[in-house]
Amino acid sequence: MRLYRLHGPAGDDRLRLTEAPDPQPGPRDVLVRMGAVSLNYRDLMVFDGRYAHGGVPEGLVPCSDGAGEVIAVGDAVDRFVVGDRVAGLFMPRWLGGPYEERYGADALGGGRDGVLAEQVLFDQEALVAVPDHLSQPEAATLPCAALTAWNALFGGRPLLPGEDVLLQGTGGVSLFALAFAGMAGARTIMVTTRPEKRARALELGADEVIVLPESDDWPAAVRDLTAGRGVDHVVEVVGGSNVDGAVQATRNGGQVHLIGAQAKGGIDPTEVRRRNITMRGIYVGSRSQFLAMNRALAHFRSRPVIDRVFAFEAAPEAYRHLRSGAHVGKVVIELGRSAI
Repeated sequence: MRLYRLHGPAGDDRLRLTEAPDPQPGPRDVLVRMGAVSLNYRDLMVFDGRYAHGGVPEGLVPCSDGAGEVIAVGDAVDRFVVGDRVAGLFMPRWLGGPYEERYGADALGGGRDGVLAEQVLFDQEALVAVPDHLSQPEAATLPCAALTAWNALFGGRPLLPGEDVLLQGTGGVSLFALAFAGMAGARTIMVTTRPEKRARALELGADEVIVLPESDDWPAAVRDLTAGRGVDHVVEVVGGSNVDGAVQATRNGGQVHLIGAQAKGGIDPTEVRRRNITMRGIYVGSRSQFLAMNRALAHFRSRPVIDRVFAFEAAPEAYRHLRSGAHVGKVVIELGRSAI
């Protein structure tokens, strides 16, 4: 089979297409022929050697998010059969309950090999069935970006109808949060740095769009749109000094869901305490949350927003497109696709 590995220091030629023997399932293993893989900002961090969870092994197979079809199972497998359509867990050992540090040690595409390969072997407990109405490229977007957004809005005090949600940018997590907020009957306010994305954001369902070049003080603009109150939830995907702005845009008693890792910076905890704001760190989610999310996606027949699909052989170009920031939605690599 063919697969990609990361070799040497960060650089344009670090992602290399190579070959390896086809995996052979053990008693509890499921062998999946990958149909599609989607990219996350984390994959750029791994590629660049900036991943906060430590260095990655030389020769790592990158990427955490993918979907495919079961082609072989071990003798003790009782959750799946050949022909099932499945996606892998970002953290194969986090099945439910609170997050534990040990789960993150072997997250796919970081602590252990990921899914940018024609065939991938999974423990049967580390897979979920994907909604029937989704194609493989669509299902490939779910394990990290979608589940992160779901955990943010429903993993703590859940989002309620009529509440206000602040979203930042038009990447995968933000657009999944936009869809989930719509399912819940919430109002959405989106902030973007690119004026050309305003129309697309409104088309996808955002109720209000703030364009940063047109507003020097976006937290104030958010408060203006909420009659001075602030939003109930912020899905914070940037990090650094942006977190302080998120706090300013949040109502008394609201929640800031911390996802962003693009920058480091400090906040004034006095403001958080004074206005009773809850700050939640979000690190993807568990299998039980994944299953709940899939039930919602199936019920609403909701589809992810895919910006562009690349051929397997063009994976380096997919990375470059994600890095450009020009995308709206997910960047996907489809195996078996013959052209970009």
